[in-house]
Amino acid sequence: MLQDAFSNVYMKFKLHFYQKVFERLQEREASLTTVETFCMEIIYALNNPTVAEFARIANISSPNAAYKINNLVKKGYLKRVQSEDDKREYHLEVTEKYMRYYNISYNYMDTVMKRIKEHFGEEDTERLTELLTIIDRELMPEIDVKLR
Repeated sequence: MLQDAFSNVYMKFKLHFYQKVFERLQEREASLTTVETFCMEIIYALNNPTVAEFARIANISSPNAAYKINNLVKKGYLKRVQSEDDKREYHLEVTEKYMRYYNISYNYMDTVMKRIKEHFGEEDTERLTELLTIIDRELMPEIDVKLR
């Protein structure tokens, strides 16, 4: 029952995102392929990773990662920023163009979070936050990265 409930919530977030992406496709605003969308979601979640960090999490080779990154830079969704600590290293930073694209998903999450607070009240919302934090920090060790 828990698995079904969690799966339904997760699926509804994804379906909302896909609906909005398809709306943009019909308006000819979107220019990201499916794989590029996944790459951008990884890069955004990792908060300015290096190329090597992105390749490791995406489980792809460095040359493959570089190819995907070059395409995303050309399309204007991503830029490389030279590290101040190590001038040989570059971090990947999402652009405002991507943020406009990404906000189709983030805005819906914000709407749902407001509804949760209104529906459940402060005490239950705090408990839900505690449970999600435990899931994030303790119960998902396979994804050992610090997210946004």
